[in-house]
Amino acid sequence: MVERNQTLVLEFLLLGFGKLHDLTILVFVLFLIIHIMALTSNFLVIVLVVVNQSLHCPAYFFLSQLSLSEILFTSNIVPNMLWLILVGGGNVSVSRCLAQFYLLGVPTIAQCLLLAAMSFDRQVAICKPLHYTIIMTFGNQVQIVISCWLLGFMLSFIIYIFLTRLEFCGPNIINHFYCDISPVVELSCSDISAVEWVTSLVSFPVILSPFLFISATYISILRTILKIPTTTGRQKAFSTCSSHLTIVCVYYGTLTSIYIFPPSSHSVNINKGLSLLYTLVTPLFNPLIYSLRNQDIRRAINKQIQIWSRFLAT
Repeated sequence: MVERNQTLVLEFLLLGFGKLHDLTILVFVLFLIIHIMALTSNFLVIVLVVVNQSLHCPAYFFLSQLSLSEILFTSNIVPNMLWLILVGGGNVSVSRCLAQFYLLGVPTIAQCLLLAAMSFDRQVAICKPLHYTIIMTFGNQVQIVISCWLLGFMLSFIIYIFLTRLEFCGPNIINHFYCDISPVVELSCSDISAVEWVTSLVSFPVILSPFLFISATYISILRTILKIPTTTGRQKAFSTCSSHLTIVCVYYGTLTSIYIFPPSSHSVNINKGLSLLYTLVTPLFNPLIYSLRNQDIRRAINKQIQIWSRFLAT
């Protein structure tokens, strides 16, 4: 067995994207623009849901929470990533690195559960329309959202506690642009079996259970839609959940590519590319999907533009 230096490591070196040379400013500006657009679009969704009476329904309440999770998620990763691009990599303390992972885990878990809640809302609306107002009361909506966020904080904190018990006394280089769990655990010189066991235990209710639940709800929705006698009725019913289904496919596609079926250790650039898609592009993609595919959101945007235009004209 190779002996490791037993001096405890207090800092990690995040390599980021390495030396980009002449492309540094271009990449920095491009990523900054995408980040600002993602923050702005998700914040706009929250504002629209709050101020427009027509969007005061469970589907858009859950959507506003999804946008909030995207804002928290991308704000935790991208600013530090932009700094790493400018300086070509940088040091981060072990405690700060673990804290970044915890703050990454909270919105990630919340997003998975919120997507499951949104699929349940669509199932009730399409399969049990007469019971919709009874089941999806505002009190129940609030309880569901609070449960999603509490589970996000609690389950992520459990993994965080086990990570803080690890010791790092060897290499301290992380070939990534943020502190994800896999590269951090690989650098530990202590027993990592407990962390791996807890992570696997938490991953089931966080990733697999919501995905199976979403799949089951959409099977039920599809069966109900196929029973609708008219083509127009089927199209109208499916259009109410097409935006959510698109987001589920994009979100779980990138999530499973990174964590369930990750690239091999020799595919570092592929892993960075997938992580970049997950942390930078997806937060922008989600509100755009709803804006382009949902008539209620488009009408709310047009209404607000008209209100703001009249306000500015006075």
